[in-house]
Amino acid sequence: MNMTALEYSPSYTLLLVFAGIAGTLLVASLIGFILRTCLTGGRTNPVIFNLNARINAWWVMVLILALAFWIGNTAVVVLFAFISFQALREYISVTYTRRGDYRALLWCFFCFLPLQYWLIGIGWYGLFSILIPVYAFLLLPISSTLGADTTRFLERAAKVQWGLMICVYCLSHVPALLALDIAGFEGRNLQLIVFLLLIVQSSDVFQYVWGKLLGRRKLAPEISPSKTLEGLIGGVLTSTAVGAALWWITPFTWWQAALIALTVNVLGFFGGFVLSAIKRDRGIKDWGHMIEGHGGMLDRVDSVSFSAPIFFHIVRYWWNV
Repeated sequence: MNMTALEYSPSYTLLLVFAGIAGTLLVASLIGFILRTCLTGGRTNPVIFNLNARINAWWVMVLILALAFWIGNTAVVVLFAFISFQALREYISVTYTRRGDYRALLWCFFCFLPLQYWLIGIGWYGLFSILIPVYAFLLLPISSTLGADTTRFLERAAKVQWGLMICVYCLSHVPALLALDIAGFEGRNLQLIVFLLLIVQSSDVFQYVWGKLLGRRKLAPEISPSKTLEGLIGGVLTSTAVGAALWWITPFTWWQAALIALTVNVLGFFGGFVLSAIKRDRGIKDWGHMIEGHGGMLDRVDSVSFSAPIFFHIVRYWWNV
């Protein structure tokens, strides 16, 4: 293979991107090490401890994602099915349910979740796009009525349907990108997933960093005490610039990549904001403790849940053949 062909091959591009991510994490790990050993004098500092825990967790998450990409599309679909399962489990664990909902929950975990990802795996857009918002929407409350429990029935039915939509339907649009057929971009759909995840997750990181450095004005402390206006603006703009810089791994031009990144970042922010409101309503700080420094799985993918469907349909409408 000549150098030109190698430069534009999907595997080389992904290798280059993951090498860049690894380099960024190495720099972050070095900074974390310096902060821990030099500035604190060996004493425990909660902020620095949390920073290092987040960095270590990012190493693990990136390695798992890279392994799934290396194995192939099926592994990516299975990985996100697991992420959805864990996110839904965390959501249901803090949601008010009763014995009459157990049948509906079984349908969620062991029917609609695997079926949704199976349909994505075989690329059946016509059915995976309506399976949950139509068929599950109708079947789940029917199933709950068979429990003959009317106590707070509307609230319980809405919570179960909402959880299935956010944790399964919305998140499933990430691997659904693999089913798109984009002219001149054949075999490179994994790069769309990398682009989406990098933009959304980098926005969260940059919002955290800018918030710590310049944050003064709280956005809504009763919903998310740590989010500031400065952090939001700095994080979204910086991540949008990252999106523009990554145009070369997508079928977009640089300005299209920037506009899409901006849209994804705004939706991602509101995804985290809405899920934070639910956490405050339930009186909890994190959805779980699965990922050290990040909380639960749903804490890590709340932004993705709102941005993934929008990104998928933007690409499908404008670039899918």
